[in-house]
This record gives sequence, C-alpha cells and structure tokens, in this order.
Amino acid sequence: MTTIKKKLLFVVNQPAFFLTHRLPLAVAALNAGYEVHVATQSGPGVEQIRAAGLIHHLIPLQRSARNPFADLWLFCMLIRLFRQLRPSIVHLVTIKPVIYGGLAARTTGVRGVVAAISGIGYALQRNGTLSNLLFGLVRLMYRLALGSLNKRVIFQNTRDLELISEFANLKADETVLIPGSGVDLSKYTYLPEPTGIVVVTMASRLLKDKGVFEFVAAAKIMKDRGVEAKFRLAGVPDPDNLTSCTVADLEQWRTDRYVELLGYRSDIPELFRGSHIVVLPSWYEGLPKVLIEAAACGRPVVTTDIPGCRDAIQPNVTGLLVPTKDPMSLANAIQNLATNAKVRQTMGSAGRIWAEKQFDIQRVVAQHLEIYDVLSHLPNAEALNTRQ
Repeated sequence: MTTIKKKLLFVVNQPAFFLTHRLPLAVAALNAGYEVHVATQSGPGVEQIRAAGLIHHLIPLQRSARNPFADLWLFCMLIRLFRQLRPSIVHLVTIKPVIYGGLAARTTGVRGVVAAISGIGYALQRNGTLSNLLFGLVRLMYRLALGSLNKRVIFQNTRDLELISEFANLKADETVLIPGSGVDLSKYTYLPEPTGIVVVTMASRLLKDKGVFEFVAAAKIMKDRGVEAKFRLAGVPDPDNLTSCTVADLEQWRTDRYVELLGYRSDIPELFRGSHIVVLPSWYEGLPKVLIEAAACGRPVVTTDIPGCRDAIQPNVTGLLVPTKDPMSLANAIQNLATNAKVRQTMGSAGRIWAEKQFDIQRVVAQHLEIYDVLSHLPNAEALNTRQ
C-alpha cells in the first residue's frame, strides 16, 4: 500500500526571506516525510528553493502595496493554490500571508494552519488618525483570518502574543512562544574578537524604523568626541517598505564618511567575527535574527529597549539596551563597549552561551515539527479537510 505524503505549504513574502528564516525548517520537514511546497513572490532565491528539493509556486504578493484590488487578487490566487494542492498544513509567515492566507484557509477548509507573527510591524503602530484607522482594520483582519481554524499562532515575544491574542480572540492552547527562527551554531561559530581598531557593525535592511539614521548619527557623535572606532553599515534599501532610506540618503552618508557602506552581504558570520560590537537600534521588532547571530559569534550587542530586542539579549550580560530614537544614548553605549575591552569580551562570551541555550536552530526546528504533527492529528482535522 502506498503511503500518501502529508503536504506542507509555506506562504512567505520574499524568496530571500524564506531562505534566511525558514529554509532549515523546510528541509527538516522534507526529511521527516512531508512534501514541501513554498509560495512566494518572484525574486532572487527561487532557484535555490527548488535546488533544495522544495516545490515553488509564484504568487502575486506585494508586501507594502495598498491597492485593494492587488490584495483581492492575492486572496483569490491563494484560494486557487490551496484548492489545487489540498495541503495538510499551511505555514503562513508575516502579516499579508497570515491575513490573506488565513482567510483563504478558512474558505478552503485547510486541515491545519500555522501562523507566524514575526512582529507587529508598521501597520499596528498608532501615531495618528490614519494609523489608528489602519490599526482598526488590521485588528479586524487578524480576527477574521485567525478565526475558526485548527491552528497554532507562533509569536516571538510575549508583548505581541498578548496584544494579538486579545484582539484576535486566541485561546491559550492556540498560541506558542518560540524566540526567533533560530541560528545555526555550526555556521555562526565563536572566535575571539580581532585585533586593531574597534569595528562597530549594523546589518539590516536600510529602513528608518531599523534605526539606521540613529546609527549614522551615533557614528558622527563618536567621531566628534575623538573616539577611535570604525562604523560599518551592511544592507540595502527596501523600495517596497514605506520607511526605506533613499538613494539620496546613501549618497549623503558616502559624502559624510561617518560610516562605511557595505551594501548587501551574504557572509554575515564572517562580517560579525570581523567586528567587535553589533548594533541594532530598531523601533520595533519580533525577535531580530541579527542579534542572536551576533551572540552566536560571541559579539556583544547594543540595541533598543523594546519588545523583541530585549528578548533577544540578556541586558548588561550579553549586551546593552538604549532608548529608541536616541542617538546620544546609542553613542554612549557604543563608546562604553568600544573603550572597555574586558567588558566587551566578557559580554561576547556570555552571548555565545546564551545563543547555545536559547536559540539553537535544531531546537527551533523540533518545536515546529511537533506543532505540525499535533495539527495533523487533531480530532476534527479530517472534518475540516472534507470541506475543501
């Protein structure tokens, strides 16, 4: 008798994001016997997804588009894909896949749904009339998308869990707290810090709400004080994001020469091991992967005192916390570490231990596979599946 493989479908915005945040999980599911499908928009990385033995599907997903017709088309295409594949589990990652994928799953009767909330994001920031209206709309969409499903909703920090659970009416047994997407400790290995001038590195998408302008301002403050340090900024703008830095911003930074612009870097382990301090002055996060990667490499971090960032470190043990949007406090914290090698190295060593204890990718993968198994065997799963 032939065993029918269970189908697992990831719905993610960008192929590059899938590769950096979900590929190890997808490969583990493949090895566990799932037929694994991945639906993303087009872009670099699609061939790499296919080369890993995964089946790729293109979907018309525009992350920051505010065209309701584009979102309706995405919803229709997800319904079509779900009906065509009849997946056992769909794993929805980030806000649009969660909302429109959740609605499509309800419409087509998907057996089990995993919704990964990686941060509340720009849409849930309440700082004006328009944003308040958007907040109310997103609350309603989450409630509709996550209702009446065999589901597990994964959060990366407790604040997001409490906030979204409240307005989406999630039960305690429907939520799971998993701190981040994990780090490959065999790839992000520890090395003692390099000799020479202190190198301070920020690696992220070049967005205002990642704190890029504060990082550049802190570099200027350090230079004005005469503190010797080299500031490096790795990453590129994100045209699909409303808070992206502009080409003019980059040109100004090149002219000012307070920071060295590295552009896109795929060699993050080497980049961090060649640094002394890693910085992420973000305004809001789920749980930043860059911070746990820095910890795994044995590098102390300076980050902001917000949910997600403070969940990724042990304050004053593996790194320092500063207020958001405060270049002076950021510069003071960086200077504290830059001028105190003993403290810096002690924090770096503690960071490696913290990463081994909390963020090992093998542990994260095992937690996800357990969730898939539970959803596949819920008592009413088959009844839901017959509605497809």
